[in-house]
Amino acid sequence: MKKLALAFFVFFLALLNLAQGEERKAHPVILISIDGLRPDFVLNADHYGLKIPNLRLLVQRGSFASGVHGVLPTVTYPSHTTLVTGVSPARHGIEANTTFDPLNRNFEGWYWYAEDIKVPTLWDSAADAGLSVANIHWPVTVGARITYNLPQIWRAGTADDRKLLRSLSTPGLLSSLERELGAYADGQSESIESDENRGVFAVRLIQEKRPDLTLAYFTALDHTEHETGPFSQQSASVLERIDAIVGRLTQAAQETFKGQAIIAVVSDHGFIETRHQLNLIGAFRDAGLFKFDSQNKDQVSSWDATVWPSGGSAAIVHRDPANQEILNKVKTLLNGLAADPTNGIDQILDQQEIRKQGGFSTASFVVSLRPGYKFARGWSGPLVSETPTTGMHGYVPSQPEMLSVFFVAGPGIAAGTSIGEIDMRDIAPTLAHLLGITLSSAEGKTLF
Repeated sequence: MKKLALAFFVFFLALLNLAQGEERKAHPVILISIDGLRPDFVLNADHYGLKIPNLRLLVQRGSFASGVHGVLPTVTYPSHTTLVTGVSPARHGIEANTTFDPLNRNFEGWYWYAEDIKVPTLWDSAADAGLSVANIHWPVTVGARITYNLPQIWRAGTADDRKLLRSLSTPGLLSSLERELGAYADGQSESIESDENRGVFAVRLIQEKRPDLTLAYFTALDHTEHETGPFSQQSASVLERIDAIVGRLTQAAQETFKGQAIIAVVSDHGFIETRHQLNLIGAFRDAGLFKFDSQNKDQVSSWDATVWPSGGSAAIVHRDPANQEILNKVKTLLNGLAADPTNGIDQILDQQEIRKQGGFSTASFVVSLRPGYKFARGWSGPLVSETPTTGMHGYVPSQPEMLSVFFVAGPGIAAGTSIGEIDMRDIAPTLAHLLGITLSSAEGKTLF
């Protein structure tokens, strides 16, 4: 009897392990990022008159967040790095789009290089597990451990940029694809035509390479919202064309993987309509907090405190954080500017609040603007000026208009199910779980 009971127990454990194995079965994941997509544009598409059937079908067939709370600052490169690491910018190291450059010598260089990421990424964990990864234009991927890599990079916006991209992509990959598909979009181009071009290359990579994880990033919506505002007809038209790209990627993935692929759509931040700009850099210059070369009026020669702008917020960094005299001078300047509501300052975060929000690890203060305002980037000009209707992001993550998206559909994902508002740091560990790998360094949790 004891032997029979033991045999039954062993059999039961085997069934349990089998069931758990089936429940955790890995699937290919197609991760699509639409820069600047607000959740209400999809969840309330009829209100905006948007014809986006593929995104709406993804919501109907899968699970969706009603909103994703982003990171500080709510801009492209820090957010996209959080999306693949599950940690905040202060920890993963990509704390803005452009590198900190107080002497203005890096020619507005961006955080293009994967070596600057200080924690494991989804592609690192995939590589460790023997999985293949394809990338089309995802930020911070130059030199990444990606099997089929077409990273995002540009420098001069000339023909030499194409040589640079060819050199930094997986050897031979771009040339072989271009022989079949024609020229690949220039790295600096953010037009909808360039997005459609990159979509063609993404489809071909899925069909030809059958990667376990595909990263595809599309920029045109963000670019158009910056130029014309998030509610413009131009922005609506671009989103509708991106929706068609999503449809083509989804179809290619399901045909290639015979219905077993998981499709996830994310964005990095929302958008706010703007009509005013604050020249905080000019105010710091007027206060003598940084000085220019006597021979070159555009070259900073020295600085005590400077402005590191990121859209609707800006980090204030001190050369010597222990210099109490300069710290007090900056604090007085900022408080004086904030006291006048026409300057558009919403919040001034101190170091304790900055650490709590997980961004700008070297900043003494972060200034965030009210909706309707953005930062000017010139060395001179009026403190506040009016602009044509444009759009901006980068504000503190608590700003409701900064919510981003997470939609996911595929085998094992409940259909038509809202998972409520989530933290952006939850997305990477969730995708890792769906891939059958782990991302132990993530601060977020697995949603499913």
